[in-house]
Amino acid sequence: MPTFLEISRHSPENCPIYNEKVRKIMMEGFDKLEGLLKKHRVKMVGGWAVTTEHLMIMVYDAPSLEAFEKLGMEWEEITGAGAYFTCEIKLAYSLEEAMKMIKQAR
Repeated sequence: MPTFLEISRHSPENCPIYNEKVRKIMMEGFDKLEGLLKKHRVKMVGGWAVTTEHLMIMVYDAPSLEAFEKLGMEWEEITGAGAYFTCEIKLAYSLEEAMKMIKQAR
């Protein structure tokens, strides 16, 4: 199952802690997240917020890139978060998987 890292940032003025509009959007979105995860068969491994840097890091396991993209598109339709956050998506390998790749390299 591919693992994806989602790295999201927002400006201080769009911080959900201080901006009531963004807070409302995010709370409504997170209320629907569990259902979206189930629908697209994606598992949230964990999530972390670095509040002093207005940064969030989420880790997901998904059955495919397509499933992860569909989840993201539906989340965006519901929240419109793209207006407030920038987001990077990275495909990641476990250290065990990376070691296998290193051992197989020539």
